[in-house]
Amino acid sequence: MIDHIYLPVKDIDRSLQFYTALLTPLDFAGRWDFKGQDGWPDLYGFGGDRPGFWLKRSTTTFPELYVAFIAPSKEAVERAYAAALANGGSDNGPPGPRPQFDDRYYAANVLDPDAYSLEINFKPWLYDGSDPA
Repeated sequence: MIDHIYLPVKDIDRSLQFYTALLTPLDFAGRWDFKGQDGWPDLYGFGGDRPGFWLKRSTTTFPELYVAFIAPSKEAVERAYAAALANGGSDNGPPGPRPQFDDRYYAANVLDPDAYSLEINFKPWLYDGSDPA
């Protein structure tokens, strides 16, 4: 199980705006604040008290990375997708069913400003106990 991930980005301000917009409908946009703390001043964490997703200022990116975010509903997928497109993201697969994974799997795919491939998905079995496995 992954505890957290660091995503290197070139333009931290642009990426902070993009990910704040994308993560707000997913209830994951709470920012970690490093002010006054020793450690890593170039890291920006999302997820509240225990961030699991971090942005790191970098001169190099690795667009072959793929990041998937879980959404609490189909509507949250659609809101996050729209927010991503409105804040510098590019369409990489509009919201809709993904029957190749499961008939109930609903997702959208976007590219962030650094060309990272992102998936925003809703898996109802995580919420209703009907795990397909």
